[in-house]
Amino acid sequence: MDLTGRIIAVLPPQSGTSARTGNPWMSQDYVIEVPGQYPKRCVFRVFGEDRIRQFNIQNGEDVTVQFDIDAHEFNGRWFNDVRAYNVLHGVVPAVAGAPTSGSPVGATPFPPQQPAPATAPQAAAPFPPAQEPIIEGGSADDLPF
Repeated sequence: MDLTGRIIAVLPPQSGTSARTGNPWMSQDYVIEVPGQYPKRCVFRVFGEDRIRQFNIQNGEDVTVQFDIDAHEFNGRWFNDVRAYNVLHGVVPAVAGAPTSGSPVGATPFPPQQPAPATAPQAAAPFPPAQEPIIEGGSADDLPF
């Protein structure tokens, strides 16, 4: 699976020694935010010191993460594991109608983030909306379907 967005958090690396093999291990978690009307966030993990160095993921960077999802059980509870196996830097799939000149074929960079413009408060509409008066001989709950 692929997920494209901007890295918004780089969490501290975790390391230890495998109880089964005795070999050292290292992993690091990252938070990616996928843009849209309702932005989504996802935590993913890169396992292995060599991959952490190879991917060199930085906060604020636009990336496409290729990952696998798996779940495991611990003490009767289930947990998801989103593990990245590849990270592509600075390019995202083309968006319909977006210019792609100067970018790799089928890719375009994210637009820069800008703060939302301040708007004047709008007059609040009454809530709940006003109801039609009940007419003699009719029912207020007549539905058109």
